[in-house]
Amino acid sequence: MAWFSDSGYWLGRLVFQRMLAVLYVIAFLAAVRQFRALIGARGILPVPEFVARVPFRTSPSVFHWRYSDRFFALWSWTGVLLAAAVAAGAADAVPLWASMVMWAVLWVLYLSIVNVGQTWYSFGWESLLLETGSLAVFLGNADTAPPVLVMWLLRWVLFRVEFGAGLIKMRGDRCWRDLTCLYYHHETQPMPGPLSWFFHHLPRPLHKAEVAANHLTQLGVPVVLFTSQPVAGWAATAMIVTQLWLVLSGNFAWLNWLTITLAASAAAPLWAGPSAPLPAPPVWFEVLVLVATAGVALLSYRPARNLLARQQMMNTSYESLHLVNSYGAFGTITRVRREIVVEGTADAVTGPGTTWLPYEFRGKPGDVRRLPLQYAPYHLRLDWLMWFAALSPAYARSWFVPFVTRLLENDRDTLRLLRTNPFPEVPPARIRARVFRYRFTTWRELRETGAWWHRTEEREFLPPVARSALRGTR
Repeated sequence: MAWFSDSGYWLGRLVFQRMLAVLYVIAFLAAVRQFRALIGARGILPVPEFVARVPFRTSPSVFHWRYSDRFFALWSWTGVLLAAAVAAGAADAVPLWASMVMWAVLWVLYLSIVNVGQTWYSFGWESLLLETGSLAVFLGNADTAPPVLVMWLLRWVLFRVEFGAGLIKMRGDRCWRDLTCLYYHHETQPMPGPLSWFFHHLPRPLHKAEVAANHLTQLGVPVVLFTSQPVAGWAATAMIVTQLWLVLSGNFAWLNWLTITLAASAAAPLWAGPSAPLPAPPVWFEVLVLVATAGVALLSYRPARNLLARQQMMNTSYESLHLVNSYGAFGTITRVRREIVVEGTADAVTGPGTTWLPYEFRGKPGDVRRLPLQYAPYHLRLDWLMWFAALSPAYARSWFVPFVTRLLENDRDTLRLLRTNPFPEVPPARIRARVFRYRFTTWRELRETGAWWHRTEEREFLPPVARSALRGTR
């Protein structure tokens, strides 16, 4: 039928499916490595407490019926192994129905995690992974020609990601309109990367050019996605280039890589050679593709209306399955970087002479001499939430005190989220947290001091506190 085609789409589907499966592997691995401390039975925001107060219809998840840390680990490792098998081509080595089951299982596995992840899983790229994962179920495999309708639905997702981000910028901070936002953003973004210091020190005219190119790519180029090839392919290629620029300049988990994956589905036909004739799809698959397309069209009403709304919302899911969502970020740019520095002491009584030792996080800035590292597409959830907490204590109300409580206990799972523990033998007697203003050093300061950051203390975030004062916070 006309909505199934061999023409170039076979490569777009192949590249998209392999890249998406790799991102699933990374997402499940992040869950495996971090869940015990964040949402485990003895975690900061335990799943059992969450499912006890939130009904299944609001957050459908297998963990409403059963939860244990061992079961969660098994669930997540199943996702890792299945995604790795799909990335290696397993979904193309089985019948069409079995391939669809593989992709559907991956989606169900990750949906169950996101829907009990609470604030740790409140990022837009979680919904983006679920939305693209749901469409992957209906892409078929090597047994059939790619469904053109679903390939175009991938473009619709990409359009909302890019166009939504562009609109929220133009409607938001004035610096996006006067092209000055990147005077600040490379320095104040949630988690800088190893090249962010260098990006920050680019000449200001180049920063303005970056913003102008961003507006073109997010507001102009997405419209061209809905034209025919090769124009749509070159538009998608331009998006890939700008996303790679973002990959180099910061750490945004798998947001950029998933956007690249979506764009690759439209760009790949530019380089696709002729393929061997693929068998006609079975009627039942055609029906499922049509039903899925109609479902996405109906669910797209609210996200599409949101694009036109004056009070545009960003990173919003309208139903608990995260099937069709709204995207967009950084409508407002922070001009000043603030970081929370968490410190402990062995002294039971603190005073001017107390020695305080800092806890170092894996990704977020701490030690001024440490160059930020590249972690994306891996997602350091605690580090990201610490950035939000520095903006306002309200962002940390539900989790910061339980986090400190576990540091006071030398909780093994919590300490695994950190880069260093200054109290490896005996837990600290007290913990405190202070807010510092951070800025990138100049070229001269870097040469003279070897420091990438300069910081000055601004205020107290949490006064010195002992475990006895935090009873009942577990």
